Amino acid sequence: MSLIPAFEIGVWNAWIFMSIFILQMLAVLLLGKRVWTRGSLPSDFKRSKLEKITPLIGNAVWLLATLYSIFLPLRLGTAWFYTGLPVFLVGLAILVVATVTFATAPAEKPATKGAYSFSRHPLYLSMLIIYIGTGIASASWLFILLGIANIFWIRTEAIAEERYCLARYNKDYRDYMNKTPRWIRIPQAG
Repeated sequence: MSLIPAFEIGVWNAWIFMSIFILQMLAVLLLGKRVWTRGSLPSDFKRSKLEKITPLIGNAVWLLATLYSIFLPLRLGTAWFYTGLPVFLVGLAILVVATVTFATAPAEKPATKGAYSFSRHPLYLSMLIIYIGTGIASASWLFILLGIANIFWIRTEAIAEERYCLARYNKDYRDYMNKTPRWIRIPQAG
């Protein structure tokens, strides 16, 4: 990783990895309004000042990272690329499984199967993993920092979503919270 971030336009740049978020949004849109509206908090949901500001910051960071990814070359054929690619693929797998699970879960119950069985927020977890994998594959400390900057937004949004789910699903969500960690459950041996 160099101190000065790479900035070159090219076909084999990090946009290839970042385009997965746009494809996921399109897939959710194609799945229908029920899935799209279920995936966001209602406009009348009470948020704190911080919870109102952080989505704006999170979207700005995502946009900045996506724009930067257009000019950020992947370090093909290097140890950076071969280390970052599997990290990205783990994030991609979690994103796909979580999206399908969320889209197929009944609306009257919280999503608890698939990726939601080891994390209450697998979509956010996958986003962080994808950012880190992309940053490693392109050997960009700046890109990794953008991913880490999103942790603040992700955590704030996750807490707001949990409050909403507790109000909407009551005991079902409380039981789910008691057995599933917010970020990730490490499987136990035996």
